[in-house]
Formats: sequence, C-alpha cells, structure tokens
Amino acid sequence: MVKNLRVCGECVTQFFKLVYHHHHHHFRLRISPLAALLSSLLVMCSAIVVPIGATHPIFPELQSISVSNIKKVLRTGYHFQPPKHWINGPMLYKGIYHLFYQYNPKGAVWGNIVWAHSVSRDLVNWKPLKRAIYPSKRFDIGGCWSGSATVLPGDRPVILYTGLDKHEIEMQNYAVPSDLTDPYLRHWTKPDDNPLMYPTGRVNASAFRDPSTAWFVDGHWKTIIGSRYLNRGIAYLYRSKDFLYWVKAKHPFHTVPNTGNWECPDFFPVLKESKNGVDTSSVGENVRHVLKISLDTTRYEYYTIGTYDWKLDRYIPDNTSVDGWDGLRLDYGNFYASKTFFDPSKNRRVLWGWSNESDSVANDTAKGWSGIQAIPRTIWLDSSGKQLVQWPVEEIETLRDNKVEIANITLKQGEYVEVKGITAAQVSKPDRLDSSEQRMCVCAENSGQADVEVVFSFSNLSAADPFDPSWVQGHSICSQKGANVPGGLGPFGIMALATDDLYEYTPVFFRIFKVEENKHKVVLCSDARNSSHGADLYKPAFGGFADVDVVQGKLSLRSLIDNSVVESFGAGGMICIISRVYPERAIHSNARLFAFNHGWSVITVEKLTAWSMKKANRHIRGTI
Repeated sequence: MVKNLRVCGECVTQFFKLVYHHHHHHFRLRISPLAALLSSLLVMCSAIVVPIGATHPIFPELQSISVSNIKKVLRTGYHFQPPKHWINGPMLYKGIYHLFYQYNPKGAVWGNIVWAHSVSRDLVNWKPLKRAIYPSKRFDIGGCWSGSATVLPGDRPVILYTGLDKHEIEMQNYAVPSDLTDPYLRHWTKPDDNPLMYPTGRVNASAFRDPSTAWFVDGHWKTIIGSRYLNRGIAYLYRSKDFLYWVKAKHPFHTVPNTGNWECPDFFPVLKESKNGVDTSSVGENVRHVLKISLDTTRYEYYTIGTYDWKLDRYIPDNTSVDGWDGLRLDYGNFYASKTFFDPSKNRRVLWGWSNESDSVANDTAKGWSGIQAIPRTIWLDSSGKQLVQWPVEEIETLRDNKVEIANITLKQGEYVEVKGITAAQVSKPDRLDSSEQRMCVCAENSGQADVEVVFSFSNLSAADPFDPSWVQGHSICSQKGANVPGGLGPFGIMALATDDLYEYTPVFFRIFKVEENKHKVVLCSDARNSSHGADLYKPAFGGFADVDVVQGKLSLRSLIDNSVVESFGAGGMICIISRVYPERAIHSNARLFAFNHGWSVITVEKLTAWSMKKANRHIRGTI
C-alpha cells in the first residue's frame, strides 16, 4: 500500500498575489529570454552548460525580521496556521496525520525555508514539533524546498524533496526517519548518497522541482518532477526498482506549450463511480487519473482528467476540458501548491492547499504572520466523469457550536436577511420585513467564525440573462457585474464579514445565464472589492463556472468564514473559491452575515443553517 504526503510551494513567494491579470498594487515578474540569459549564472554540469536563473523576488532585508507583538485581530481561528511568520501537505502514518509545510522560522516573508512539522489525529487540532528538514548539507545547503513522501513496504516512510546546492542547482534528495518506533517521526536523516536525481542534458537546472508522491506499477517506483523548457511546461518521469537508483524516462510524462514553469505536480487515481478514495498505485478499468499542475507564471493551478498508459508511462488527458491556463481549477481563489493524499483510515482522498495573503509585504511583516492552509477537503470524481468534486473533511464539523436555522424566506430584488444568533445562547425568529431598509433580521453577535450552508430556490429560469460567448473566464463576469448589479436571475448569495451598514462586506453569490433553451451557465463569484477600506490590499473579484443542471430550480452554497478567510463551496462542491480579506470594521462582534438577492427574479432561501465555529487547538502541548 502506498500512502502519501506532499509539501509544496518552495517558490510560492508570498509577494505574488494569485493574480489573474495585472493589478496596480501588484506586479507579476516577467523575465525575457535575453534578461534571463544575462542574469543567469553558468555552471558546468556533466559537461553541459546549465543556466541557473532566479525567477522569484525575495526580500533579504525582511526575511529575518521577527516581531514581538503578533497582531491577532485577523488571524484564523480554525484554519491551520503557525503562531507566527511565513508558511506555505499531509500523510497518515500509524494512525497519526503528519503535516509538513514550508516555513520561515525567522520572518513573515519567503526565505530561510525549512520543513516545519505538526501532527494530529483529526486534521483539525495539531501538535507542533521541531523542524523536520533544514539546509545543512552540500546537496541542500542552498535550500530545502518542496517534496512528497511515500510509505514503502514495511511501513517505512521516505521523503523526496528538492534541494539546492551552493550554486542554486535544483536536485531531488531523500530523507528517512531516524527512529521508526517514534509515532511522531520527530527526527529525519538525510543520507550522504544524495542527490537521487540531478538535472542533466537539457533539463533546466533552475526549474527542476517538487517530486510527486511515488507510485508502484510494473515492478518500478515512479515519480514526476515539474520543470520547463523555454516556455513549455513539462513533467519529467523517473523510475526506480529500489527507490535509490532513479532513471529519467526518455520522453516527458506530459508537456504543454506556452504554460511556463510547472510546479507542484500531483498525479493520482480516482474511481469512476464512487466517492471513495483509492491508493496512489491503483490502475485498472474502474480508475481514471488526474494530473494537477501549479503554474509558476500565473500563480494558479489547473487540472485535467485522463488516462494513464502505465506501459508507456505517458498521461493522455481527455478532451473534455482545456489542457492549459484556461483549464479546470481546484479552486478559483487564493489557492496554490496543493497536494492530495490517500487516507486509508477513512477510504478517502484528501486535498490540502496553501492560501497566501492578499495583504502587502509590509503589512505581513508588521503583523508578524503570513499564509494559512485551506481546510482539508475530501475529493472525488463527479458522476459525469468530467470534473472533480470537493467538500470539507467531516472532522471540521466537530468545531460547530451554536446553531441557527431559517427556512422559506422569500427575497425580492434588493432585499436581504441578516442571520443572527450564531453565537447567542438562543436563536431568535425572523423579524418582520423592514421596508425602509429592505432587510429582514433573523436574529450574529460574532459572525467572524462561522460555517454556513444554504439552499436557494428559484422558479423563473426564463428570466435568466443571455450568456455572452466572450465570457471565457468566470472572474471576468464577476468583475464586470458585481454583487450590486442586478440581473435577470442573480446575483443572489451571502454577504460575509459585513458591517451593519455594509460599509464593508464580502459577497459570495451566483448568477445564472441562458445559453439556449433549457441550457444554462452558472457562475459563482467571491468578490473582495468591498471587503475592506484598508490600504495596499489586493482585492479581486474571483469567479468560476459551475457545471451544474439548474432545471430543478435549486443551488446550494457552503461558506467557511474565519476572520480573514471566506472559503466557499458552490453547488455541492462542484466549484470552490477561497478568498483572503482584511476588514477593518467587520471584525469580532461587529461582523455580520446576510443572505441577499439583487436580481430581478424572486429568490427563496429554502433553508439556511449556520453555526458559530470554535477555535481549533493548533498548539497542543501534550500527547495527541
């Protein structure tokens, strides 16, 4: 059985703000071939001249600045986050989940990267341990970047990770537990026969990183590594019989032109007709495969579903989605460097991704922390076979506290209903419609930490606006048509982290468009543009299409709200968006939650259930 772990994002520099396009507060680093050549360091490697180029902005003057007074106002309550500084995937071993993550122990920007380590029995509450891997030897003295782990026969975990030598050449190393009797796996050894895989020939030595979880088939262990050649994204495949001597396949595992550098590749099987997970080495007629890529240039991810030819060691994607920048995404918001792992204890595949800040580097440094992990999600193949579905792991529901329920509330255009009582001892009933404000009160003293599930229903699909074929990406619709722009059917949804007067609010909402008779397009938006009036913030309107049938006249939405996070799952997890927001007024007791409708057609809040969320214990001192 192959269990797996993933730590990804060595180069997920916090300064990059998961942008879809140029934003006046932020820039995307672009290096021309000539500039890259002029700025590169030429190193002799196996008689080949290999250019070594840096493609990530760094802040050496800020990398080791630690603040004594950590600002806790917008820190998360139940998303994983260390006590301070910069962070950026998990494994189950002998009943204990291990989370390794890229961490700067000295400051709140990218730099000084080590493999931090925490353990848990429920994926919610965590015990921090000492760092697992850090730069110390010739093959990683320049950095210990991302990697994965595989549990070999005999319950022997092995970590594969990207190390940099003093010339900044990227290579793949391995580490093993120093004491297999220790259930926490607190200490790791890096043998001196490293590296296992070295960039030779035409392999780009400055873009050769992030070995995936290994799988075993046809008598060989196999792993893929992200890279690029010029502007062509590449996943190289390496094979080994003993996990020590690795040989690169003659042809790429998969490659796509004009996609830039590939990072954090994740390759895993999914069952055709089941929500259950399956071991990473599984192949057969009932299995499809997924290849996920993190795109270095755009700082977002995409995935395809396809066929794995294990005899030729090639991946062939289906033609049901774009294989490139406009492809399907696991998440359309602040989400990068993700990794899945198979959890045999619950027969599920779990996805965990890193959510970077949308704050400025200066603000991150001042507040003393940067980066969180999104809530771990169970992931499976949709019944259509065309996309993946995601849902928060069931363990997160143990944090639910006071519960509020409302049902069958009709909202006309411009009306909204406030959800109160999430943290109150008693749940109030809906008040009468306030015609002057066009608002109803469902009497939250604190909506900063909440879990909200709502089902909206509608009866007039004929009122949907016609779909413009030029809208290739969902976020362009969300940017053009915000939450306050009325349409035939939508926008309707929730407003999270809102002030009472809506001076600040983060709307998450649907719009429905008519493509042709009985065919519709659904877009989900998470719009941060009114989330805060703070300076130097990146406040995008995230959005994506949900491939769902709305003929039955219903759409569901679940949002996990956590102070500076709004993590949303639309249409039962067919589309997901996580946003980072930084309200100045809508915090703690001043945070409000509303359901709203700004479309011309009447919408019914068929059922809304909300819970306040208790804090997770992310710093367990004793045993777990």
